Amino acid sequence: MKKFAVAAALLSAVVATPALAADGGEVRAEVRGGYITGNGLDDATIGAAIGYDLDLGDKAFLGAEVAGDKVLKDGFDVQFSAGGRLGAKVGAAGKAYVTGGYTFSDIDDPYVGAGYQHKLGQNLYAKAEYRHQFIGNFGDFDSFAVGLGLAF
Repeated sequence: MKKFAVAAALLSAVVATPALAADGGEVRAEVRGGYITGNGLDDATIGAAIGYDLDLGDKAFLGAEVAGDKVLKDGFDVQFSAGGRLGAKVGAAGKAYVTGGYTFSDIDDPYVGAGYQHKLGQNLYAKAEYRHQFIGNFGDFDSFAVGLGLAF
């Protein structure tokens, strides 16, 4: 049932994307890769995300994101996540933010983190993000990711 709910949320986000862009916000789509470590696991990850940021004036923004990430080790399913971010605009091209949300997979867990996103052109951006996942019975995990995306 949880996987159905995540799939429905992802589909809703994709369908709503054009309407969200019309209200002055920014829709973004990215690919990303990184590294996860903790409790004896040290492996690479790869994934994709779609999100939306709403301007809160000249200095701040509020955003939402849904994503799918895969640990590149046998036996791990794709980890779907849904979360939000709140941040400050840094100059004309940067966004520093804190993030939090929930990951849905074989093991469901909340996460918190921080990141920085920087425009590389009118629509292209790069970002770096850290997440700490709180996994009850298995110990906590830390993930570090970099991404490249388009904002429109």
